[in-house]
Amino acid sequence: MHMRTGGPAMAAPEESLRRRKAGNAGAEPGSPPGTGRDPVGCSARLRAGTFWLTRIVLLRALAFIYCIRLGLIKIRGDRCWRDLTCMDFHYETQPVPNPVAYFLHRSPWWVHRFETLSNHFLELVVPFFIFLGRQMCALHGALQILFQVVLIISGNLSFLNWLTMVPSVACFDDATLGFLFPSGPGALKDRVLKLQEETARGARPTLRYGCMVRRAVHVALGVLVAWLSVPVVINLLSPTQVMNTSFNPLRIVNTYGAFGSITKERTEVILQGTASPNASLPDAVWEDYEFKCKPGDPGRRPCLISPYHHRLDWLMWFAAFQTYEHNEWIIHLAGKLLANDATALSLLALNPFKDRAPPRWVRGEHYRYKFSRPGGQHAAAGKWWVRKKIGAYFPPLSLRDLKDYFRSREWPYPEPD
Repeated sequence: MHMRTGGPAMAAPEESLRRRKAGNAGAEPGSPPGTGRDPVGCSARLRAGTFWLTRIVLLRALAFIYCIRLGLIKIRGDRCWRDLTCMDFHYETQPVPNPVAYFLHRSPWWVHRFETLSNHFLELVVPFFIFLGRQMCALHGALQILFQVVLIISGNLSFLNWLTMVPSVACFDDATLGFLFPSGPGALKDRVLKLQEETARGARPTLRYGCMVRRAVHVALGVLVAWLSVPVVINLLSPTQVMNTSFNPLRIVNTYGAFGSITKERTEVILQGTASPNASLPDAVWEDYEFKCKPGDPGRRPCLISPYHHRLDWLMWFAAFQTYEHNEWIIHLAGKLLANDATALSLLALNPFKDRAPPRWVRGEHYRYKFSRPGGQHAAAGKWWVRKKIGAYFPPLSLRDLKDYFRSREWPYPEPD
């Protein structure tokens, strides 16, 4: 049987096929019906109830904030970020070092330079991956999470690193995260699949009263934060930028700059008490209070607490490179220790006056701390730290000395237990 090709009988189907292809130009295979482009000259009409564009805005705003953090806080901050020496000091001088930091501090100089360069790459370059498509966005998320995991391993920065990882999860779509959830009828993955199918069919979610109230609250909070952010942004762009400052009584928007500056040496305030009736006697025995995590006893191993946060230990870190006049709360704490206050002592790891009468005097001594060298003389003696006294942080105080001080600040005067 002979078949003709290219004749008039095939012309109509081929032309119809060409018309169908032209009509579907721009649509991807598997696209849900009715989601193509609107007719030429008409604005695209998007359905309510989905958040794809919201996700894009969120991720790109996150990239902008990352760039601002490095460009306006770290490049304008400590010079060590520019000469790549910040990591020479960071592990030893961070708020609460952990055991891994002890060894990382002794890394070769070129490792510290690489760490600083990697920090710049991850905070200044990688955020732009968000603009380069879904796969590069996922790579951005993976790199940022990896970066935060490294920081978690190398120090006790409390919940900050864990919190920083959360926005990066938005870089991954449902298909990428599906392996984290169980399969099967009625499981979460199955319910998400049904929602995706409903979205593909064009189903619209019912707008309920609770949802409307929640949206109104979100808008109100967004407007409030935007208004409170105005002085913060002005300060950020100012040549006389001030860090760690609040501009409103609510203190919900501020200028906290994490590690914009790196301290080059570690100092610690060591609180001590004595039962001696005369604090100035040379034979007075002063005994150290120990905190739960901050360095104190040179022989105590650095702690590992992340993501938990001992707030008092962090405050002691800040107080050590200021004076007690800038941190009056530390005198308040001294008064509590003079009274053996149970609540205050619950924040400490060691009370040398446990099951004894309270100390008659409490003082603050100022020390410089350095990591001992692994394998060196001090490390062989079981010491993680080497410390040297700088001088007095605040003089010996008794409860009687503090009576007027507490009254002038309207603090309750502590009574010995």
